[in-house]
Amino acid sequence: MRERFSGVSRLSRPSRLGGVVRAEWPGAARIVVSVAVAWQAALWLGADQPPVYAAVVPLVALRGDPGTALGASVQRALGVVAGVLIGIGVVNVLRLSTLALALVVALGLGAGMVLRAGGGLNIQVAASSLLVFANDSPDAYAFHRVWETVLGGVVTVLLAPWLWPPDPHRVLAVIAEDCRLRVSRALNGTAAALAAGPGAARDNLTLVRAHVEAVHADAARAREAERAMRFNPLRRRHREAVARQARSVSVVDGAAPHLTTLAREVAAFAGREDLADDVRRAGARLPGLASLTARAVEDTLAGTDPRPAVAAARAELAAYTRADSRPLAVALRRPFQQVLEDLDPAPGPPGDAGRG
Repeated sequence: MRERFSGVSRLSRPSRLGGVVRAEWPGAARIVVSVAVAWQAALWLGADQPPVYAAVVPLVALRGDPGTALGASVQRALGVVAGVLIGIGVVNVLRLSTLALALVVALGLGAGMVLRAGGGLNIQVAASSLLVFANDSPDAYAFHRVWETVLGGVVTVLLAPWLWPPDPHRVLAVIAEDCRLRVSRALNGTAAALAAGPGAARDNLTLVRAHVEAVHADAARAREAERAMRFNPLRRRHREAVARQARSVSVVDGAAPHLTTLAREVAAFAGREDLADDVRRAGARLPGLASLTARAVEDTLAGTDPRPAVAAARAELAAYTRADSRPLAVALRRPFQQVLEDLDPAPGPPGDAGRG
């Protein structure tokens, strides 16, 4: 038995490695080509020493998504220029000392707060300032550092959109499927947890919170993929489809917090002996309502018209409202109403809005 499982493990490791290689090789190839072009361009322009600074920019800036290359290159170039100027200025005034070091880092971080280039704190400013300390000739260092870095940024910006660009349309299809699975599991799992006891309901609340956090992360990735289309000329034909996919994921992300509310309500009511009859009645209703709501989410993410599925879920919700007006039922229905409202804004079933 041990040998059989160890054999499976040995087989699975190469398989996983192959998957990693297939996913990462376009980004690695993009970096190799950009580094080589930046290096050669610097030599053609007369670099009298190995143009390492030109080659470093694409290595740092190209992080797999060419849509981020522009911002990363601009951020790095601005940081280098500001950093070497700060470093040279401080060294010329104070010479090398601990005070000069502290001042350089403080000024570099302060400048990095301003030169953000659409990202976070630009620590490149402080890093470039410090590197001035390690050079015997700060003026020569500054000259080579600045022009080679700018050249590397130009090469990166020009080449990145054309070298094996990722397919945001395909990426968003994977994101949408992940959202669908997570929302479906959260809805159906919560509906089942009501009748499974307080322990299961609490465990379900933890799982639902994890699903909601993952959906938020998916929405962030979707926005990034949509932004990448602006710098992706080879995928221009998918621009409208990507925009629709990103909007759908955003809509579902907006509805996701209601899943946590529903799971929290279920965790509060499950196992309550004083509400045993109410819990039993709700347990019979929630699975069907959860399934219909999950179908509406699925249609939204698939890009099809979600209104028929939303209408079916609302009809079930209205039937539930007529059958049970107790506070527990009202509390459990409200998250469903809010999810459906986010998917297709329209008046929900009457009678629940003012009840608690």
